[in-house]
Amino acid sequence: MNENSNGPNKKVILLIIVAALGYFVDIYDLVLFGVVKAESLSQIMSGYSIEQQSSTGKFLFNMQMLGMLIGGLLWGILGDKKGRIKVLFGSIMLYSIANLLNAFVTDITSYAIIRVIAGIGLAGELGAGITLVSEMMSKEKRGYGTMIIVTFGALGAVVASLVGSEGEVIGNLIFSLTGAQLANWQVTYIVGGMLGVFLLLLRVGTIESSFFEKMSENKNVSKGNLRIIFMNRANLIKYLHCIIIGIPIWYVVGLLVMNSKDNFAPLLGINHIENGTAVMYTYIGLSFGDLVSGLLSQWLKSRKKVVAIYLIFTLILVTSFLFFMKGISAEAYYFICFLLGTATGYWALFVSIAAEQFGTNIRSTTANTIPNFVRGSVNLIMIGFGFLMALNLGDAWSAFIVGIVFILMALYSLSQLSETFGKDLNYFEKE
Repeated sequence: MNENSNGPNKKVILLIIVAALGYFVDIYDLVLFGVVKAESLSQIMSGYSIEQQSSTGKFLFNMQMLGMLIGGLLWGILGDKKGRIKVLFGSIMLYSIANLLNAFVTDITSYAIIRVIAGIGLAGELGAGITLVSEMMSKEKRGYGTMIIVTFGALGAVVASLVGSEGEVIGNLIFSLTGAQLANWQVTYIVGGMLGVFLLLLRVGTIESSFFEKMSENKNVSKGNLRIIFMNRANLIKYLHCIIIGIPIWYVVGLLVMNSKDNFAPLLGINHIENGTAVMYTYIGLSFGDLVSGLLSQWLKSRKKVVAIYLIFTLILVTSFLFFMKGISAEAYYFICFLLGTATGYWALFVSIAAEQFGTNIRSTTANTIPNFVRGSVNLIMIGFGFLMALNLGDAWSAFIVGIVFILMALYSLSQLSETFGKDLNYFEKE
């Protein structure tokens, strides 16, 4: 179904299902390293101190982020040059293989290499799926497609947390079938790999974007050319604004939630908070938030208005979380994580805005690279947080200053972008 279609098409419905399942596995893998990091490193690095294991964990996470930045460029360009559907399944295949291999690493060098490969694979799935759905559905209804993909996909984090903590049952099943006794963290990686293999079996019946097919017939159009973005001032500014509006999402997830156990639960006087559980509740909130934001966007016929509402909601919640929640119970803490996830549940709209701002010949590149630059921004966020902590400002004020800077920047960038709801996407960008 393209811009001129009047109703749903079975192949487009299949495409949405595959893209949603693909993003589900994508988020599963993105989160699972954080869930099983401590357990896997305690086994691989037995005899090393907790501090050394923690430092290695940060190094491996950075390797994954490096892979995602590389993969964003690689898959984005390939999507514009070779086709969106090839990128969708190529990325799924790569991170599925990486997951399976990751279950059997015995040294840090192998672990790091595989996290880079996994990162490269993870970088391509969402951008390809959103690009395909945006180009295959009518301009009035495509928001529903992206909403379904991201809402369902975010639940992959929930499954990663559950498998990471309850993988013993699956491990016992594998032992009964093969006689191989696997650790919990190994089971978690194997489950992720097998989910990806299952997805590859659904490839039959999926179709390529009609926009891409028409573009392929035009030999005069420059496809996947980074010069169109980086050597064109207007496009570059627009590109940077798209990145900035997504950074508050990873500020909340990457700084506040993923550092719950070491920083923010102790700040509020709470013990026994687990990062994996905090992440799980946050992603349940993200899934709910994406569902609501998608429906609101269709109702208000605006992407920008809804993102602005969510950014303001995020600012209010972050302020309350850091300064007015001291002494709450562990259950209340996890509920706040859910609310923080809900407030930042505009990922679907953010990626849609990124895809809809640019022409067909560069759309895959922007839809793939922009989300991965946002994910990579967690390093910039942590540097800012660390710098302010070094000035003895404390956890609360350091996190608040970083947050308010990026949220205000996001609101400004949002004001500079054009509204894309209902925009005709069948056009090309010129160098």
